Amino acid sequence: MPRDRFVKQSLGVTQKRVVQSKVLLVGAGGIGCELLKNLVLTGFGEVHIIDLDTIDLSNLNRQFLFRHEHIKKSKALVAKEAAQKFNPNIKLEAYHANIKDSQFNIAWFSQFTVVFNALDNLEARRHVNKMCLAADVPLIESGTTGFNGQVQVIKKGVSACYDCSPKQTPKSFPVCTIRSTPSQSIHCIVWAKSYLLPELFGESEDTTPELDVTQDSENAEEIAKLKEEAEALKKIRESMGSDGFAKQVFDKVFREDIERLAKMEDMWKDKAAPEPLSYETLETEARDIEPSISQLDQKVWSTAQNFVVFRDSLSRLAKRLAEEQANAAKNGLPSAALTFDKDDDDTLDLVTAAANLRAQIFGLEPKSKFDTKQMAGNIIPAIATTNAMIAGLCVLQAFKVLKGDYVKTKMIFVDRGNMSASVFDEPNPDCVVCGAAMVRLQIDPAATTLKDLVDEILKSKLGYGDEISVLSEKGLIYDPDMDDNLEKKLDELEVKPGSFLTVKDDNDDETPRVDLQLAVEARATDSEEVGPSISLVLKEGAVLDIPRKPNTRPDGASITNGNGELDNVQPVEENGTAVASSITKRKRDADEAGLDADGIPSKKTKPDVDLKGKSKAVDSEVTVIEDGDGTIMIDDD
Repeated sequence: MPRDRFVKQSLGVTQKRVVQSKVLLVGAGGIGCELLKNLVLTGFGEVHIIDLDTIDLSNLNRQFLFRHEHIKKSKALVAKEAAQKFNPNIKLEAYHANIKDSQFNIAWFSQFTVVFNALDNLEARRHVNKMCLAADVPLIESGTTGFNGQVQVIKKGVSACYDCSPKQTPKSFPVCTIRSTPSQSIHCIVWAKSYLLPELFGESEDTTPELDVTQDSENAEEIAKLKEEAEALKKIRESMGSDGFAKQVFDKVFREDIERLAKMEDMWKDKAAPEPLSYETLETEARDIEPSISQLDQKVWSTAQNFVVFRDSLSRLAKRLAEEQANAAKNGLPSAALTFDKDDDDTLDLVTAAANLRAQIFGLEPKSKFDTKQMAGNIIPAIATTNAMIAGLCVLQAFKVLKGDYVKTKMIFVDRGNMSASVFDEPNPDCVVCGAAMVRLQIDPAATTLKDLVDEILKSKLGYGDEISVLSEKGLIYDPDMDDNLEKKLDELEVKPGSFLTVKDDNDDETPRVDLQLAVEARATDSEEVGPSISLVLKEGAVLDIPRKPNTRPDGASITNGNGELDNVQPVEENGTAVASSITKRKRDADEAGLDADGIPSKKTKPDVDLKGKSKAVDSEVTVIEDGDGTIMIDDD
């Protein structure tokens, strides 16, 4: 009996589409392992897996494709090897790489039938969302946190994208609490991760999301004092690599700073004052302790053990930074810097040991390396059964996507084993990602100037006037009052293949166009487009028409292109592949557009529900449950 007999019986005609599909799985963690198993056993013809991480001991309780002997190996490569055994007939490709690398450009995304997101961080999710929209490839987004989970189908022009609704920002802590009056272990961990580590081995993080830099009178004074201490650490940093480096750092942050705080008697009327530590005393106590103690990640280390790990991790990081800076200088790259990574033992050891030494000073509970990793990495505990449910739901939604039956796709929520679903949200016209026009731009960064882009592409080809501004991912690089960059090459402005440029129409004389996002790619060597170094990816003879922003005339009617539609960009194809984004808007009256009588966007109307929270309208597939505060977008690693 052929292995796919029951799959054929279950899926019918859809099974042929499954076999012929080519899908991308981004992330090989908790959901990713379950999802890859499902894709392989269902018979998806070709699956590409990409993940930057390596396997850690803490992964093994829920990422079932991995074993103890796989620790420190690539998740993507091991997942491919393990899953291939389930179905040798499936073609699997694995990449131990970052999905944000320039090699994974829009042309690369365009080859896939559908993309699955199984990621654990906001930045990568947003990147994949943007790339799928630019390539016009459907995306199935998923996430879990504990017993809760969510699945969302994202299709350009049909459903809301990942950025259509605001996401919860990371919790921040007042600088005064982190610097002077920590009262919880997490305060010490944030101090070590977001202050000490970057000041010594990275770049100053005055704007880190975890530190509240609101300029009220009290916090402003603390920020000023924090900067003074940072300057002192920069001087100590100059001695990095010397025998006395560890002692200088220790004396500065665990003795001198603490002695100064302890003298502020008003701060300690209602609680015990901090007690500084002595380098010489701990050095004597730690004489027989080996640095290998750091491998005991689930044990809470003693003060002397933390001292040993602190000193040893400083040495390791100093050596690493020196090597990376030497390589950067040799290759003409910007100066290297080290950043915290929860899966990097060197930075995690420093954060754990430094946080625990500070906790000792303030009489707080020290944490194990394992607990510190959870707290510093903002890791939400994952449940294997929830991951399995969400992975199964992803594949069920994929069947509808393969048939093009987006009307039947749902926003699905899992809450402690109970499932609920609702009709997907429509695209938000004000979304900065899917509400913008998108087109591919090929350049030679070393030969193309900003002037080439502005004059030859934006004004000549796309018909923009003088009132425009151009923003890179680093910020504003051009507007009519900022033309100093026009003669600069794009690589000087850090515009390179894989990045995005945003063009804003600032014309006040008529309704401005929607924002235009240019997806930058390396120029094809055989292209004969405008000039020697820059071109739009368009079919010969095609005209790109950027739509106007949704607006209303004084009489309340929608502004259209005269054909009952808002201005649009028609899709352009080469060899059957879409190469320019299609942006079409249906004609709406004020009601359908979600506008009030004055033409102002109103809040989205929620479905009618009865007293029990069930939808009054009966869905043929699933009962719609009114959900409280939206989607869950956090996955394990």
